[in-house]
Amino acid sequence: MSDGESGWRALQTPSRPRPDVDAERKAAAKASPFNRLARVHALSAAGDAMVAVALAGSLFFSIDPSAARWRVGLYLALTVAPFALMSPLIGPALDRAKGGRRIMIVVLNLGRAISAMLMITNIDSLWLFPLAFAQLVFGKGYAISKAAIVPTTVRDEAELVEKNARLQVLSGVAGFIGAAPAGLASLIAGPGAAVFLATGVFAAAFVYSLQLPKTAVADEPDSPVEKAELRGGAIILSASAMGILRGIVGFFSFLVAFGFRGGTDDVDLSGTGTALGAALHQALGFTTNADAGLPAWQLGLVLGGSVVGMLVGSVIAPHARKITAEENILFGALLLCAAVGLLTAWTGGLLGAFVLALTVGATSSAGKLAFDSTVQRDAPDANYGRSFARFETRFQLIWVLGAIIPVVLTIPARLGFFGISCAAGFASISYLVSSRAARGGPVGPLRVEPPVRQPLGTDEPMDPTLVDAWLEDEPQVEERPASRRVVPVAPVAADDPTVVGPGPAATADTTSSWPVAADDPTITGDD
Repeated sequence: MSDGESGWRALQTPSRPRPDVDAERKAAAKASPFNRLARVHALSAAGDAMVAVALAGSLFFSIDPSAARWRVGLYLALTVAPFALMSPLIGPALDRAKGGRRIMIVVLNLGRAISAMLMITNIDSLWLFPLAFAQLVFGKGYAISKAAIVPTTVRDEAELVEKNARLQVLSGVAGFIGAAPAGLASLIAGPGAAVFLATGVFAAAFVYSLQLPKTAVADEPDSPVEKAELRGGAIILSASAMGILRGIVGFFSFLVAFGFRGGTDDVDLSGTGTALGAALHQALGFTTNADAGLPAWQLGLVLGGSVVGMLVGSVIAPHARKITAEENILFGALLLCAAVGLLTAWTGGLLGAFVLALTVGATSSAGKLAFDSTVQRDAPDANYGRSFARFETRFQLIWVLGAIIPVVLTIPARLGFFGISCAAGFASISYLVSSRAARGGPVGPLRVEPPVRQPLGTDEPMDPTLVDAWLEDEPQVEERPASRRVVPVAPVAADDPTVVGPGPAATADTTSSWPVAADDPTITGDD
């Protein structure tokens, strides 16, 4: 310890090497594939919320409804084309290519950033409509690609439903986080400032998309077993129920978008395509929520209720799966949506719209998780990335079709709420009846067929595991009291290909005795 002068000397370097702190930090910073996807998804949800806030205070909802409806309806119809082509043509190619879905997510986020940037200078022009619906197409395409890539980012397929639930919760939280600064920026500097923030967020999502894993979703085409499992009764019924819920989401979104818009005088019920809505409006005496000068914050409140409902459904559904079956969750979601829709059609107003938004968000979120769990349960041999992408494509198409209805027809809010109740009620009854009918059939997604019998004269050996099933399946010969006789059988050659298994050569004197009734009509010849 002492050096003779100062009495102290430096401590010796320890023999044990110091840990590599930098390496540990790099390892900790290296995110898992799922965490990389979660970052992209959070940025995507935040950007969508910012765009929605900007549109709420822009020309999109302040233009005269009669001038806006045909534009919105046209662009909604145009959004069907990309999804109709993506499923049968582009989808399989993207699934087989290594990193195909990753490339699609990168391109879509880049497109969202560019379209958001163009919206900054066109926030008060009619160019806002095509740019806004370009955002819609990019967002729907991202949802499909995200559904395909999630199964490739999990270690075990058993945690797939849990990871999807986490992504839904993350989406809702990120939406609130993104909407807050966008709303503040819109109040201070106008809706263009909110779109400016969205541009930066989508640009960040584009950068993080480059870090997604380069994996192929499906290396091989669908197998017969996979196709059969995905066509099982439970999956088909669950997909139909989920499609109704997704269509209700699209219908409700544009119903309240036109019902709670701001800065308009009233609704023009004389335009083309609105005759039915006008007749129902006058006959039933429903009132719209499109009062003059209706503040835009009411629309934000309703849409915020939908996001809260989505969070609630994402939290409740995983716990509900522990105590009940997935079919009961879907049935309960449809039934709850029908009941609340009927109640809000009676009450109406801003409170009714908020409650229904909360319900629609919760039921669609819980139903989606129940559907994912049903597919995972009844199709264990399916490629989940490919399967979920196909189902999500159909759900997005149904969303668009549901959204077109309140755009083409001028439907009062309360009448629309009643329509939601009718659709969900009919779907719940149909789902219940069909599920009970399906349970009366064979258990499981596949019908067990009897074993295939080995044909005589083939060179392939018989599967020994089928012998017992074959023998048990053979009908028993009934012993009948009758006279017996010996029927000669033609000699069999040693090289006869119809003989299964080796055997001694036959001779001309070879006969076989088999008990035959004397009055058997199938026997001919002399007695």
